[in-house]
Amino acid sequence: MDVRIVVCGLGRVGQAFVNLLIQKSKDLQKRYDLNLKVVAAVDIGGAALSPTGLPLEGLMTHLKKGGKVEDMPGFGKKGLSGKDALSSIPADLLVETTPTNIKDGEPGMTHLQTALAHGKHVVTAAKGPLVLRYKELKDLADKSKVKLRISAATAAALPTLDVGLTCLAGTEVLNAEGILNGTTNYILTRMYEEGTPYQDALAEAQKMGVAEPDPSLDVEGRDTANKILLIANEVLQAGLSLKDIPVEGITRVTPEDIQKAKREGKVIKLIGKAEKKNGKVVASVAPMALPLDHPLATVRGTEKAISYLTDTMDRVTVSGGKSNPVGAAAAVLKDIIRIYEK
Repeated sequence: MDVRIVVCGLGRVGQAFVNLLIQKSKDLQKRYDLNLKVVAAVDIGGAALSPTGLPLEGLMTHLKKGGKVEDMPGFGKKGLSGKDALSSIPADLLVETTPTNIKDGEPGMTHLQTALAHGKHVVTAAKGPLVLRYKELKDLADKSKVKLRISAATAAALPTLDVGLTCLAGTEVLNAEGILNGTTNYILTRMYEEGTPYQDALAEAQKMGVAEPDPSLDVEGRDTANKILLIANEVLQAGLSLKDIPVEGITRVTPEDIQKAKREGKVIKLIGKAEKKNGKVVASVAPMALPLDHPLATVRGTEKAISYLTDTMDRVTVSGGKSNPVGAAAAVLKDIIRIYEK
């Protein structure tokens, strides 16, 4: 089966996705009968287009040399926007990997709305549009009878939604607890295991590339809030928005807090939580002192994990998955396979 794809966003995740298509094209054809063709690659200055599919190795060579998609010889078109491409180019699916923007969701919001309105499936790694207008986008997908898949936006390679929606099918999920941010888990692990002060652990994480130069999205808990919101809405049908979630990050966690927890046989982790209480779903983000026998207590370093409590399967926990662009790109590819699986 030929699948014509528009990729919006050729940053680290977008390029990692294109590289996966190059590496796995034969395997995708053999195992899933999928011939994934990128008919448009769109970035901030324009696009590269081919109705029969771009030469992906040539595209990546061009980008690695410092070129821009709109300058790709024979295929580039300056000034062509994602909305233009999605409105005018015959395609089956949008892969959205532009940077997350929580203020207004753009440009991803426009890309998602346009693709869904034109009857194209959507696989997105961008959290912004989903956090801001989840129900509107899901309703638009339903109206157009297409799929909206968001695995890469809910902790990248960690299969949070696959477990909650597929592996736990037929159960009632009572609560979900997750370590959903690798940066904060790394910092707290260093503080717990080595007694490293918060600022020193943060500086280490930044030096390693684990934390961004501006780490506020991570350490203030907002990244975790975005992810637990999406998990709550997808798995528990919570109907929540960000304003419903109290958020506390790790910036106030002291070595004394860590040592006190250790003396009590506990470990502090930043936990995103969603649970059913009195007929509604309540979500929160905060540092929690977990007993050492809690399934999330042993999740170390940059690892992430999700733990679901159900009525019939009891507790199910999964951890691991790459916290990098390749992990996010792999989640995008997985979602595409799920859309077309027979």
